[in-house]
Amino acid sequence: MTTFRDRYGSYALVTGASGGIGEEFARQLAHRGLNLVLVARRQEKLEELAAALTASANVDVKTVVLDLLAEDAIATLLKATESVDIGLVVLNAGTLIMGPFLDGTLQEHTDLVSLNVFVPMQLAHQFGNRLVRRGRGGLMFVASIVGEHPTPYEANYAASKAYVSSLGRALHVELSKAGIDVTVLAPGLVDTPMLQNAPADVTETKLSVTGPGPVVRAALDGLGRRVLVIPGALNKLTDVTLKHVPRSTGVRIAGSILGRMLANPTPHIEPSTSPAAGTPPS
Repeated sequence: MTTFRDRYGSYALVTGASGGIGEEFARQLAHRGLNLVLVARRQEKLEELAAALTASANVDVKTVVLDLLAEDAIATLLKATESVDIGLVVLNAGTLIMGPFLDGTLQEHTDLVSLNVFVPMQLAHQFGNRLVRRGRGGLMFVASIVGEHPTPYEANYAASKAYVSSLGRALHVELSKAGIDVTVLAPGLVDTPMLQNAPADVTETKLSVTGPGPVVRAALDGLGRRVLVIPGALNKLTDVTLKHVPRSTGVRIAGSILGRMLANPTPHIEPSTSPAAGTPPS
């Protein structure tokens, strides 16, 4: 029987690994037998996680303390991993702005696009070439269910995740010819620091909030089997429903849901690459 390590090699790289979904990817990959390269900005958190996983799963864990918005971030990460045989790349780092679009500053919105769009595209290109040279491997894009539908009050975030979802699903076809598995994870509300710190009251809706454990498990179980993973029956139903109503109606429904969640609709940004980059996207 082929194991996860047999299929993807000995090392997986996870961006935004200092909390939330990224941390959970690190934990589950370690317990599936993969060594890890963890990327984030919070050095203390990364070192704590590395020590815990080394002890509990008996794997090698390398840490790269890095701000992915830095001008030389991609080159720095490539240099730091050039001697590591990475076979699986989890592109998880991202940031969220929730609230009226015009209330966010231009710099905040620009940084969001840089981290949520340019960084995963650049890393997919660079590590995709490495994986093709290896002849096998995997890419996991962490998007969001809001990336499947325009979402008022998360307008820029949803648009950035739409890009990630589109890129990942297209590469699923392109890279399959080279033996590379590509899957897009599109979760709904996930109980992470990003959601906890958002200016929204999720009790104002009937949407369910899932822990990161089942979300990551579904993503890893779907890798190599499915192009798009939407965890949770209610999330799947919501996705299907919004795709079968007129587009304008779907946008109004999404806006109504977010509007109810925003008890105090002021702009808020929760970075998510690590310490100064915070937590992974919801």
